[in-house]
Amino acid sequence: MLLKLKNPRMFSEIISIISELVLEVRLKVSKDGLGIIAIDPANVAMVVFKMPINAFSELDVEREDVLGVSLESLKAVLRRIRAGSDLIIIREDNELKLTIQDKVKREFNLALIDVDSEDKPIPNLEFASKIEMNGLDFLEAIEDCSVVADACSFVSEPDSFVIKARGSLNSFYARFTDEVNIQAESASSKYSLEYLQKMIKATKLSDKVVINFSKDYPLKLDFFNPVLELSFILAPRVESED
Repeated sequence: MLLKLKNPRMFSEIISIISELVLEVRLKVSKDGLGIIAIDPANVAMVVFKMPINAFSELDVEREDVLGVSLESLKAVLRRIRAGSDLIIIREDNELKLTIQDKVKREFNLALIDVDSEDKPIPNLEFASKIEMNGLDFLEAIEDCSVVADACSFVSEPDSFVIKARGSLNSFYARFTDEVNIQAESASSKYSLEYLQKMIKATKLSDKVVINFSKDYPLKLDFFNPVLELSFILAPRVESED
């Protein structure tokens, strides 16, 4: 197995974001590319990541391979990548060899680990509301919510999308209409800002975010660009109304 990425800095960013939610993953490599499906230790959030074949300048895989890796260890190595560096990943027995080539050729060997988890199926979810909006606007709204509370509510109508939060003393409210693409019914659901603040870091990888939810129902956030698909699924926080 040999992988050479076209944009190793982006891969480093992705691994850093995913490591906010999970510590160890089963990284699957096939002729179609690379992928991760993992659930956080609290069983509150799922991450689904795919990097297709066009993200690689070289991809040599005889058969599907599953690599158990510590994301903290992998992230530490990937942080050593500089602008213009090449990254080559090779499996050698029970190790992952990462070669970073720039002015100096540097080699790191990471031990592969047994990840004690079964492959989790991606849940089949049907959503009442789908909102596509600018990623930076979404990030700002989530950060605004975190100033006043530890959870926020998404509220949709056929012609508007609202993000709001209320703490013990203070509140925040933002209404989006013409600047977002709305395919929605009337729905409202509340989600943890602790998790959302980790997920919105993916806005640096994609100009747009697609927000899928229903009433008191899991949230699905989709981030896309030509060389990656990154989705998060987050359980709702079901409480009494604000």
